[in-house]
Amino acid sequence: MKPLLVLGSSNIDHIAQMAAFPQAGETLHGERYHRAYGGKGANQAVAAVKSGAPTHFISAFGDDSAGGELRAHLESLHIDCGGSKTVADSTGMAMIWLNRAGENSIVVIAGANAALDAAHVEAEQARIAAAGLLLLQLETPLEGVIRAAAIARAHGVRTILNPAPAAALPPELLANLDLITPNETEAERLTGIAVQDENSAARAAANLHAQGVPTVLITLGSRGVYASADGHGTLYPAYRVQPVDTTAAGDTFNGALAAALLRGEPLARAIAWGQAAAALSVQTLGAQPSIPDAAATTAFLQDHS
Repeated sequence: MKPLLVLGSSNIDHIAQMAAFPQAGETLHGERYHRAYGGKGANQAVAAVKSGAPTHFISAFGDDSAGGELRAHLESLHIDCGGSKTVADSTGMAMIWLNRAGENSIVVIAGANAALDAAHVEAEQARIAAAGLLLLQLETPLEGVIRAAAIARAHGVRTILNPAPAAALPPELLANLDLITPNETEAERLTGIAVQDENSAARAAANLHAQGVPTVLITLGSRGVYASADGHGTLYPAYRVQPVDTTAAGDTFNGALAAALLRGEPLARAIAWGQAAAALSVQTLGAQPSIPDAAATTAFLQDHS
């Protein structure tokens, strides 16, 4: 099997748990602090490898102790980081506030991730060409994301974009995608359509099709996933679980979805696999520590079939 290639960010997460988010000018006592590995790219790579996909990762680590620690952690999970680089900067960082409802508020400091530019992507062209599937996000410079998608298209490599954090995207990037996975906020940013229900999700998906994306999955949180492809739209309801921490739910869904598609699963089954992995992830604290392995996801699907 050709590998899944993830290009994206790698961070150290600093997580503060609290009863409720503070208002402007307010000081509150936190309930717990912990440090974890994160970053959208790294999270999605971990979700993919835990779902059984041979996974390669292109990222940028700082030349600090955190960068070496993070790279060693990913390689211990058998993620090939050979296409990544170490730069003279601090490793990326995320500051995460988490309330008792499992909701989060996040500030990301790019650090070394800012070095994942078009020049580095160009230097790794052979890795992209050899991939079975390319998975992208938007926590690294857009120029690198655009170049990676163009290289993938030139070599016939299917490309998935998780357009997070929300941003306006140029037509040339959208035209080189096979699948896009926005949430409601990201879909509105890309289409101008407020996604509030299944009907508005269908309109947003049609808009993205018109911009050149063949397959659109709009994630709707607890309501599920609206999938549109080949002129047909379907709402896949979410599994009902009690969330503890939703920090890596979207990343887990995307990495697990990509792994399932890489092994040849049809879209409906790949969505179910991604939803099951995400449902498991929100029941555990932390980003990467919450991501389930293939055995756990399989058992969850069997229990909820």
